[in-house]
Formats: sequence, structure tokens, C-alpha cells
Amino acid sequence: MQIKVLCREAARFNEIRRAAIDKDPEAEVSGGVWRVEDLPTFIDGVGPDVLIVDPATSDSLHPIETLTQRRPDIEILLVSQDTSAQFLMQAMRAGVREVLPAPADDAALKNVLGRILLKRNQLAGRRGDGKVLAFISCKGGAGATFLASNLAYALTSERGSRVALIDLNLQFGDAVMFVSDQRPPSNLAEVAREIHRLDASLLSAAMLEVRPNFHVLASPEDPAHAPDVRREHVEAILRLARRNYDFVVVDVARSLDVLTLQALDMADLIFPVVQLTLPFVRDSKRLADAFRSLDYPAERIRMIVNRFSKGGEITVADVERAAGQRVYWSVPNSYMAAASSVNLGVPIVQGQPSDAISRELRAMAADLAPEMGQAAHSTGWLSKVFGNRKH
Repeated sequence: MQIKVLCREAARFNEIRRAAIDKDPEAEVSGGVWRVEDLPTFIDGVGPDVLIVDPATSDSLHPIETLTQRRPDIEILLVSQDTSAQFLMQAMRAGVREVLPAPADDAALKNVLGRILLKRNQLAGRRGDGKVLAFISCKGGAGATFLASNLAYALTSERGSRVALIDLNLQFGDAVMFVSDQRPPSNLAEVAREIHRLDASLLSAAMLEVRPNFHVLASPEDPAHAPDVRREHVEAILRLARRNYDFVVVDVARSLDVLTLQALDMADLIFPVVQLTLPFVRDSKRLADAFRSLDYPAERIRMIVNRFSKGGEITVADVERAAGQRVYWSVPNSYMAAASSVNLGVPIVQGQPSDAISRELRAMAADLAPEMGQAAHSTGWLSKVFGNRKH
């Protein structure tokens, strides 16, 4: 655990440092004497897990709030002589979760640090960082949202994974409609406006639970709220989500704006979705060139051909030559089944499990999460039937 300690006196810094190391011998403790206006310079690009400010006053809260808006994942502990209800409310609004009355002794510090360490260890013991899977259309109408939402569902229903689906198409996103007919409790813009309070509980409360272990963070209902979401918000939300889910499936907008690029930069795998027509082939080449200019490694790119059918004028090989990238998967054309799934708001794997699209989605999920599938299905027969069918 990395701990940054900001104090007004060197002696006090050494006291807190000793208490922190006594509680966690592996803790990396740094910091020193500081002034309020110096706070931004103490937090580097990576940042600590825990920030301790001693003593803290009302003057400290503005720079702390600025920090929590940029880095809501940092746990902040204040030691303050002011424990009035007004100060505590201001601290909470600034994103602070722990306030100790000054002077805080070793026992009080160790107690709070113990709670923080326990929470982080429980999270680490439950799972490592999950994988971020980003879906992007090479051209409008490719079916990226359908594939992203239904693959997300297959990963949890068939493989036992804990999955978050995040709709980053802020203008006209509708990913939630592909998997549910329920109204989401909140959306991405509303979470962004409360970014200083962001933690696992807030994120969970904002998401629609489609089924146990499958949650969706919807895009804003009103496109006018799209500007409320900024790049640093996307970074914080994805960072938190990947710590709490096995897979974070992100449906991004087709335009390569700063929000899309932030999601693509953080993605473990990127899935461009293409169809076998000339406009799609042309745009797949443009997108592939853009990815190369961004220095995205080829192994992170997993191109998917949607609505595939044999015997067309343009083949998978044509797409691969144009994009300079092998096709990872081909999803067959089953228009009526897909349309019915969308109209009913029922994932195709659930509503039409024997359809060809459902079979391919299960196979893709098995390829992405083979170990989880073995744990989720003790009999193993689905893994044997659908596992490891790369195209």
C-alpha cells in the first residue's frame, strides 16, 4: 500500500510514518512538510493509495476536492481540530471518507489504516484487475452495440464472470435496451457530476442490475448532458470498474474523440466491428491505420465480422488485406433473431439460445474466459462443446 503523508511538522510526519509501517510493514510511506497550495505537486501521475493530511483545516478542502475529482480512487484521511458538523459535511462533499480529531494517536491511526487495508485486501483477494473490452463500429450500423451488450451477457450467464457494461456512446447510446426493458436508476453523466464521491457503492447504485453479476451503466438520457462527462471521469470510472468486475465491456462512440481514446487507451482488447461491404472495408482500413498511428499493439486488436454469410462478393480475406489485421471472429447473419432480441430487450443468448448468433457468442465468451467457465460449469460440457473456437 502506498501512503502519502502531508504534515506541517517533520516530527509529526515521522510519528505517522511509524504508525503506518507498524500496521502494514510493506507500506511505502512518503511525503513531508507542506502548505495547502503545494498539494497538487505532492501527487504524481500514479498517486498513492492513501493520502493523510495532518492537520487539515477548511482551507485544505478546496485543493483536496480538486484532487478527488481527478483521482477519486485515493483514500483520504484528515486529522483536524475542527470536528464540527459543518466541517465534516464539507469534508464529505470534498470526497473525504475518514476524519480523525487532532491530535490523533497511534491507536486511532492504526485503526483507520487497518480498515482501509482490510477493504483493499478483501478486494484484491476476491479478484485481480479485470479486463476492459472496448467495442467500436468501423462504420455506423455495424452492430457493435448489439455484440458488446450480448457478449457481456454471455460472459456472465455462460462463464460465471462478474461483468459491467458501460455505454460510452453519450449522444445516442442505447446499450441498456439490448439487454433489459427496465429503466436504469442513473447514468454516466449523473455519476460524472458526483465524481468526487465515486466509490464502489456509488457506482453500483448507479447501475442497472440485469441479473446477478451483470450490471449496466447507461449513457445519458438527454444528449445535452454529454458534455458533463470528461476524460478524467472516464478514466476514474473504468479504473474503479475493473477493480470490481472480471470484465468491463465498453461500447464506445465511433468518433475518435478524447473520451473514446481514453477508453481505448485503457482497454486490454479492442474489438472493431465490420460487415462485408465496400464502405465497411474502406472504413476498417482507416480505423486500423488510426490504431497503428496511436501505437496500439496488433495483439490488442480483435476485429469481428458481423452479419457474416458465405458466398458474398467481399470476403473475410478482403477485409484482412485492407485492414492489415486478421479477423478474430465471424458472427453469422441471423437478422430476424437479432431484431426480435432487440425489440424485446432480451439478450439473444437468453431468448434464443439455439440461434447461430447465440452459439457464436457463447464460443467467443468461452475463448475470452476459459478458466471462469470451468468454475461456472462444474460438469464442463458447455466448455467442451463451445470452447476454443477461434476463427
